This record gives sequence, structure tokens and C-alpha cells, in this order.
Amino acid sequence: MDLNRAFLAVVLSLFILVGFQYLFPPAPPQQTPAGPPAQQATEQAAVQPPQAQMQAPTAPAGAVQPVAVDPKARDITVETPLYAVVINEQGGGFKSFVLKEYRNKMDKDSGPMQLLFDKGPGSLPVLFSLDNGSGAVLPLFKADKTAVTLGKENETAQLTMTATLAEGLTVVRTLTFRSDSYLINVDYKVQNTSDRPAQVSPALTLTNEPFAHAAGSSEFLFYGPAAFVNGELVETKPKKLTEGPVVLQGKVSWTGFVDSYFMTAVVPTGGNAVTVTLQGSDKQVRTVVSEGIQGIGSHETKSYAYTLYFGPKKLKILEAAGSDLAKSVDFGWFDVLGKPMLWLLNFFHQYSGNYGVAIILLTVLIKLLFWPITQKGMKSMKNMQKLQPKIAKIRERYKNDPAAMNQEVMTLYKTYKVNPVGGCLPMLIQIPFFFALYRVLMAAIELRHAPFMLWINDLSAPDRLWIGFDIPYLHGIPVLTLLMGASMYFQQKMTPTTADPMQARMMQFLPLVFTVMFINFASGLVLYWFVNNLLSMLQQYLINRQNKA
Repeated sequence: MDLNRAFLAVVLSLFILVGFQYLFPPAPPQQTPAGPPAQQATEQAAVQPPQAQMQAPTAPAGAVQPVAVDPKARDITVETPLYAVVINEQGGGFKSFVLKEYRNKMDKDSGPMQLLFDKGPGSLPVLFSLDNGSGAVLPLFKADKTAVTLGKENETAQLTMTATLAEGLTVVRTLTFRSDSYLINVDYKVQNTSDRPAQVSPALTLTNEPFAHAAGSSEFLFYGPAAFVNGELVETKPKKLTEGPVVLQGKVSWTGFVDSYFMTAVVPTGGNAVTVTLQGSDKQVRTVVSEGIQGIGSHETKSYAYTLYFGPKKLKILEAAGSDLAKSVDFGWFDVLGKPMLWLLNFFHQYSGNYGVAIILLTVLIKLLFWPITQKGMKSMKNMQKLQPKIAKIRERYKNDPAAMNQEVMTLYKTYKVNPVGGCLPMLIQIPFFFALYRVLMAAIELRHAPFMLWINDLSAPDRLWIGFDIPYLHGIPVLTLLMGASMYFQQKMTPTTADPMQARMMQFLPLVFTVMFINFASGLVLYWFVNNLLSMLQQYLINRQNKA
């Protein structure tokens, strides 16, 4: 059984290191394959219940059209305690969106977190159009004020922008901002002032690039377009969009662009059926929320409403925002364990004021919960070690008769009341908890730029101790990682083994393998592993002392 334990240890380490979600991603909800939108709508309607069917867009949402800058367009600024946004009157898109409580990088002078990149009015997010998001027309939305400022109190303010189109249509856009929320309500009233009916295809377009920070740079952590459709989270890898558009239909709670820490999302709130079309690549993604072809009678007015969320992927904030936005915080198959662990992490931080201390307390709690079964497993391994001389004699005696040898070994186990799998079961039981905590520590925004102590000033980044000169590749000494590797080595020395000499030599390399592969892991995860090793050493010491007594 030692070979099995070694195999389990290696498999566990590899799963943790490469990410279980990367190897076995959950099956996404059915998506309409790329192709002509009319064909997509027909195929989707065939598999969805009647209440989920909806009208397809009239034409594919094309690439961003180059648009000349209108010199008459002004920049409208909005300041709240949480964010600052600049809105351009040409098309009404968001030119800049800065989160005041977060920084782009760890450096104090890196500036506040910027969610958007300004590459011209046609490439800005939150563009409303009546041509299914083609971007062919960017009307001038004249604002009723040039600046909106909200204080720290529970305030709200509105910005009204009006655009007149050549077809006799007038669009009145009203944005409602709150001082204590990242939610922005956007209402559009389309008025047909002519004597003739008009046909329109209203759509709201988001254009996003990867956010200006390192989150999402790991291939094991998702970044890209996401949506909550028909009660399921749909994450589409940006590279998939190079094969063609992806169309999502059904009950769309929200759609937008996400990574591990931040998101920009649109929540359709007007009650109309919508279709989401995704296009782009890993460099830029366009999300078009369209409402199909609609007619507006002479002197008739129609309304379209959305709620925007541009902010952090912090579970507590998203739960308060509603609209299933909290579903964007997803820990994969182990979500049912990950969410409680995240809650405990924040609970301990509430009293300690330090997320490093919170990680230590959470590690201690998990260790205490599994202490009895781990104790039993360690004792079983100790008893197995005592039987090794007898097992060796049986193997030598029956080396030419495997069946008899196995029978004698099992009789030996029964005689001494030893469970051969007793050392493996505790590990198997704890595997889901290891995976869940791994996902939480790798992706929780709470650890982003969160300091611990001494040289560890960002628990979401690898630990590096600067020694006055640059070290190639490492750029500092990974002190915590080296301590973690050393603790694994000493823990291994203390742990009883029944492996043969060859297996034992192979196991000696595990601390080195872990140390090398943990070098670029988040220091929060390394801290958890290091503390867990220390607690395991303490437990093994107590067992060894008990057996000597």
C-alpha cells in the first residue's frame, strides 16, 4: 500500500499544481454554434423550452467600424467614492472607468485600477444603437451637465443625454449613479417623432480588453466573456471566438467580461427577450446584447433598460447587487466547499485585520477538523511499519506463489488488526478540501495586494525577499517557499514508511519538486501549505512520542 500512497501523493500534488478545473472543466450549457444568426436562432429554439425562445439578431454584430472623432463631443465626468468614469458624448460610450479602492499593481504609484482602454469612440463599451450594434452610426448624445459628483453619503444622481437621429428618432438616455454601489442604471427612451412607423434593432454593446493587471495571465485561471444564462454560468475562452461568433439565447441574467478579480457586466432589466452575441479574440471581445427587430409606430415611444456593474468580483458586494452577479465567483466543482472557506477567511480577517493571519487560522481550523481521522491514519501507518519484517518474510517464503502470499499477508493484517488502507483514507477524504482551498487562495480578490508581514506584501503574488541586487528569473529569494520545502523534507523524515528502498528514494525528491513548482505560486497558498506541514509535523511528533511511552 505504500506504492499506492506514493501514487496518491503525486496525483494530489499534480492536481493541485495544474488546477483540477483546467483538467476537468464542467460541461458548459449548450451554446449555439457559430454561423448565420438566423440559423443559430432556429437551432437554439429547437432545444429550448418555449419560454426561453427569442428573436435572433437581424444581422451579425460586425467588427468595430472606424469612426472619425467628433470635435463637438465633450467628455462628461462622474465622481463617486467608489469610482470615477468619463463618458464621451459621441456614442455615449465609457471612455474611462477607474476603481478608486483598487490599484493597477502593487506599487503605490501604479495608479487606481483602470478597467477600460480608450481606442476611439467606436471601441468604447456601453454603446447603444438601433442597428443591432453594427457601429455604423455614433450619434452625439448631448448631456444636460458636464460633471456629476456624489459624496460619501447615500446619494444618487442622474445624467440625461439626448441624441437625435436622421430618421426622426430621438433617444433619451438616463444614467443613475449611487455613491455606495457599483451598479449604474441605464434607461433608454426611443421616440419616433415622425409621421411614419420605424423599424429598429436596439442593442447595447460592450467592448473589452483584458484588464490592466496580471490577473488572468495564468492559463489555469479564466478570463474573458462570461454570462449567466438559463441558470448556468457560461464562460467562453477568447480564443474560441477566433473560430466565429458565439450566440447565447435564453434567460440572460447578465453578460460581460470577467477575470479572477474584476468584471464589467450588463444586466438586461427591461423585461424584453435578448440575444447575446460574442465576437473577437484574446486581445479584444465585443459583447452585443440585442433585442431583435422591433417596430415603433408614429409618435410612439419605447423603453429599454439595463443595469451595469463595473467593479470587483467580491462575493459580498455581488450578493448585495443581486441579478445572479454573485454566480461569477465560481470555484468550479468544489464551489460548495470553496464558498464556505471564503466566508471563513473573511470571518477571521474581520477579527485579525490581516489576511495572512486569517489563512493561518483557517489552516488550523481545517487541521483540527481532520485531526481525528489523520491521527488514525498516521497510527495505521506506524503499525504497518512494525509489520514490515514479518511481511518481508512472507514475501520471501511465497515469492513463487502470489495467491498464497496475499492470503498470508491478509491473515497477518487480521491478526494484528491493521487496516492496509488506513493510511490512505484520510488523504482521500481531505482531497476535496485541499482543492477547494487551493481555488479560493488562487482567485479570491481579498488576497490581491493584501500584506502579511515583513517582505510578504502581496498574498496573491509569489514571495520574494529583495537582497539589493537582481537574481535572474527569481528577482529575489523565495524565503517562504524554501521554508515550505524544508518543512516537507522534515515531515517526510518523521513519517513512518513501509516503502522499499527504491520507492523511498523516489519519495525523497517530492520536497524538491514541490519547492520548484511552488516558486511562482501565490504566497498565500504557500503560507497555507507551510503551516499545514508544521501542524502535520506536530501531530506526527505526538504520535511518535505516544508510541514510545
